[in-house]
Amino acid sequence: MNRRDSLKAIGLTAISAGLVLEACKPGEKETAKVVEEAQPGRQDFEIEREKELNSYKFFSDHEMATITVLADIIIPKDGKSGSASEAKVPDFIEFIVKDMPAHQTPMRGGLKWLDLQCLNRFQKTFKDASASQQIEMVDDIAYPEKVKPGLEQGVAFFNLMRNLTASGFYTTEIGVNDIGYMGNVPNRWEGVPADVLKQYGMEDV
Repeated sequence: MNRRDSLKAIGLTAISAGLVLEACKPGEKETAKVVEEAQPGRQDFEIEREKELNSYKFFSDHEMATITVLADIIIPKDGKSGSASEAKVPDFIEFIVKDMPAHQTPMRGGLKWLDLQCLNRFQKTFKDASASQQIEMVDDIAYPEKVKPGLEQGVAFFNLMRNLTASGFYTTEIGVNDIGYMGNVPNRWEGVPADVLKQYGMEDV
């Protein structure tokens, strides 16, 4: 189930809102203040909206636990970097569905669908199923080209879950380090390489 490499391409086009997750969680006013001050140019209405979205919960505890299990299946911890949950991807998804309400019904409906499928198969909800049962369920909905009849809703849900997970992960410090992105770094100009000068007959100039 190591999908980290294939998810990098998705993560590189991630939703930029991922970095706001640490901005102002309820009860962490000092953290919120520091982040706001570190982001010049933010409008008052943007700060107020962020505070509003962080003032209430959309997902239930059960839903958040399910999202956490799914996110860590999609991007597990490995020898290079932490897991999706360690990058606070579940918090990112909670924020995004409040900021983009069009995701609310597909996500909540998909989580309910997943639990019903697992109850029928294993007599347990997804989060309470064994690790092997969880992987079996995910394998049935993770590959659209191989989907069995009747599982199309699960495929649509998992596609959304995978995209949100990648977006959240690759817009965090853990995710950026995972893909090895260094940004702009200082370097030393040593002139045009000798082979290039020779190619254009300018090696003696």
